[in-house]
Amino acid sequence: MSTVELHINNQFFDAEISLPFSKSESNRLLILQALSEGKLHLNNLSDANDTYVLLRALASEKLNIDIEDAGTAARFITAFSCVANKHKIITGNSRMQERPIYPLFNALQQLGFRIQYLKREGVLPIEILPVNKANIGSEVSISGKISSQFISALILIGWKLPQGITIHIQDECTSFPYILLTQNLMEQCGLKATVTAMKIIIPPQKIDAKTISVRADWTNASYWYSFVALSENGTITLSDLDFESKQGDIVIMEIGDRLGVKTTLFNEKIVLTRKAVPANENLHFDFKNNPDLAQTIIVLCAARNIKATFSGLQTLRVKETDRIKALQNELQKFGVQLVENSNHLYVLDGSFKFTEETTIRTYNDHRMAMAFAPLALINKLIIDNPDVVNKSYPTFWEEVKKIQG
Repeated sequence: MSTVELHINNQFFDAEISLPFSKSESNRLLILQALSEGKLHLNNLSDANDTYVLLRALASEKLNIDIEDAGTAARFITAFSCVANKHKIITGNSRMQERPIYPLFNALQQLGFRIQYLKREGVLPIEILPVNKANIGSEVSISGKISSQFISALILIGWKLPQGITIHIQDECTSFPYILLTQNLMEQCGLKATVTAMKIIIPPQKIDAKTISVRADWTNASYWYSFVALSENGTITLSDLDFESKQGDIVIMEIGDRLGVKTTLFNEKIVLTRKAVPANENLHFDFKNNPDLAQTIIVLCAARNIKATFSGLQTLRVKETDRIKALQNELQKFGVQLVENSNHLYVLDGSFKFTEETTIRTYNDHRMAMAFAPLALINKLIIDNPDVVNKSYPTFWEEVKKIQG
């Protein structure tokens, strides 16, 4: 469908919402499974397109692999193909060929793997050539500024290298909780990984026979926090979430509490309800460790006319789209400016107002569609290219119908 029209007249909804299983967990576990020689079995894999892309890539015997717009798949399949010692050409769509992956490519080359650039240095497409694995090293230095997934990719293959791997992180790492998630999933598989902020050590080892079940995705839970926060007295019940999850975006519970959403564990389900919040509180949100929450929270603050400040947005420029520019473009339609102040600090300026009908462009970015969808509680909204949500949450629009009344 080319557009979806939303207008939610029900301010007192009470709905049980189904969440997709975590693609962050699924994609990491799929790499471990592929390297496990049949010992690792997985339940509840994500049905996100990103996960399907990685599944197809891992199963493919073809020389050429197209990972479309799946950034995680690009990073993980590159590292996997190196340690599997397979001759592969990896490419993606036009946006994916713009997104920088140089730190990972460089790190793999440091170890002794052969990666050749087929167009421009540091981006897809690349060609991976087989090597003598006896010559592969174990020490590597890498920057974590652009993406923690570069480091996670190395962690996931490190235990299969002849001498293991020691990863030296050169600077402060963005999204560090996702490195801890990778470590946690390794440990669930019986693999040892010593992780600190600047150094990671993984010895060569073998995986245990295990069956692991993927849990629901906390990032996708964040959109329902926004729906509740913009309602008068809405209630959302979510299943299959782990209250003690290592997923970094579990921080949405604390963020939601600051923005008027109470999280309660009830009968092994999580219930979101409206709560009062102090008026005119000065709020600051740092998304360095949780950039995938940024669009949702910024749009919510704009709609509530909360004069918050935001930092840690640097990596948003190199996601599925330039997410900062996309937010600026779409918030302008409601009279709100997202302005960079100083030292990468952003503020909201202007007063939120709705015209009779507003169309939101999604820029081929699933999180733009879902971050703006809760505004339908305020007025009629049209979402352009709504199928983009298939990247991470294919049933999102069906779930939204549950609260439309």
